[in-house]
Amino acid sequence: MNKFVLTASMMCADFGNLEREVKALEAAGIDSFHIDIMDGRYVNNFAMSLYDMVAIARLSSKPLDVHLMIEHPRNNIELFLRYLREGDTVYIHPEAEYHPSATIQKIIDHGMHPGIAINPGTSVESVREQLRIVDRVLVMAVNPGNASQMFLPFVGEKIDALLHLRKKMGFELYWDGACGAERMKEYVPKKMDGFVLGTTLLFGKNTGYSEIIPAIRELDFSYLKEERV
Repeated sequence: MNKFVLTASMMCADFGNLEREVKALEAAGIDSFHIDIMDGRYVNNFAMSLYDMVAIARLSSKPLDVHLMIEHPRNNIELFLRYLREGDTVYIHPEAEYHPSATIQKIIDHGMHPGIAINPGTSVESVREQLRIVDRVLVMAVNPGNASQMFLPFVGEKIDALLHLRKKMGFELYWDGACGAERMKEYVPKKMDGFVLGTTLLFGKNTGYSEIIPAIRELDFSYLKEERV
């Protein structure tokens, strides 16, 4: 079986049945839960909140993958860190902070995996210094803020560049946005470390999570035969 991390983008889940969704994903073998926090300022949308994150943390012992799409996260990051657990991951956007390394240090001091999220328009060179001090890099294949967007083809070159730097810099590389069958078939062989799964492959399908997640691990996307891949 292919070895890579699958994390569920919980902003795409059914919030009317959140506990059932968490338990079903956990039973199906999801590796972690991806929590998108949006403040309506850094991105033009509001998504999950601190209390959604807390609820999911209480429902499952699986790691949380917290993506802070907020301005100046250092001002409020203590609110999130106090409810997270050692081993959870927190991503910030370097452009959203005056001194991103200081915010990254706060995450490290709390025993969590520090990460940065890189927008499609952000160059690898502009975040090279942060690459040396984070555990994980989340590459946005779409502009942040909304689900169900189209893949931006030029992001592929950036991912290839980051894959080249990964061993030297010591970080793990994760894909976020428009993660479809073609992208996984291309980047799993390149040893991408993980993928955030949203509406393209995981949520809103006619097939249950217990069938979908094992199939994705085998890169078997036959369950999408009546869906658009």
